[in-house]
Amino acid sequence: MKTKELTKGTTCACGGHHHLKRKDLCSLSDVSTQELKGWIDLAIKLKKERKAGKVHNQLAGKNLAMIFQKSSTRTRVSFEIAMRQLGGSGLYLSGNELQLGRGETIADTAQVLSRYVDGIMARVYAHSDILGLAKYATVPVINGLSDFSHPCQAVADYQTLFEHKGKLEGLTLAYVGDGNNVAHSLMFGGAKLGVNVVIVCPKGYEPKQEVTDLSSEQAKETGAKITVSNGIEAVKGADCIYTDVWASMGQEKEHDERVKIFQDYQINSKLMGMTGKKDTLFMHCLPAHRGEEVTNEVADSANSVIFDEAENRLHAQKAILVSLMA
Repeated sequence: MKTKELTKGTTCACGGHHHLKRKDLCSLSDVSTQELKGWIDLAIKLKKERKAGKVHNQLAGKNLAMIFQKSSTRTRVSFEIAMRQLGGSGLYLSGNELQLGRGETIADTAQVLSRYVDGIMARVYAHSDILGLAKYATVPVINGLSDFSHPCQAVADYQTLFEHKGKLEGLTLAYVGDGNNVAHSLMFGGAKLGVNVVIVCPKGYEPKQEVTDLSSEQAKETGAKITVSNGIEAVKGADCIYTDVWASMGQEKEHDERVKIFQDYQINSKLMGMTGKKDTLFMHCLPAHRGEEVTNEVADSANSVIFDEAENRLHAQKAILVSLMA
């Protein structure tokens, strides 16, 4: 599908971001509609150029420190390859090597790394670690995942939705499952992009109230609606059904209990049929626990775009890297 640009009248390769003073990406709640649309446009442009054989060097000679307190497949590979394909390099730093906040303070770590590298990406447990790094670093800090948000994932998700639907405004994305960091980022992103976001979850597993309140407030500008429901019938009319694992990293002890609580929220053919639309997309940030939050039948169906979505982490992150570090 030929996708038109989301932003109008921007000229520079990164959607005009050089004129903006954004330094970090901690949460999509801090990002303007224009910036978010610019990232999606740039991601699509870089993706097309790459597939056409164009060599990119926007980050030639630049280095990104990549801090991992949590292990990762997609985040590590996509950021490392993104830096390489943009002409720079990514340096992997495991949580054990750094002892963030346990040995050296976050403030000191941020200031030391800022003397060596041109940007810091961190995948952490506590969101306060991201905020601490952003506060003290003199180079851009990118949230590669925290317990509060997963902004890079949501940028890739909305890029994928745009590529498959040809538009974003007025679409409805129903997120079914745990009201976690991914749900939070989808809510903030939808609010900025004019996408209605419906969070469908068991009682007691709703997104943080502050996120529901802030995203609803921010959605007024685009006319999007943010809804939280415990009833599975709320998926009716959805253009996209999105889910995530029921027990995130660090919640392993709750796994068995959560499987019982969430079993009615499994994405299966029956639930997909409840949208009333034949072309409802299925999305998942991966890794998927097949047989739990989603059945193989749905994950491997023609409506599933989970691997496009995984690929788009690379392109969306390139757009973010270029706009913050170039």
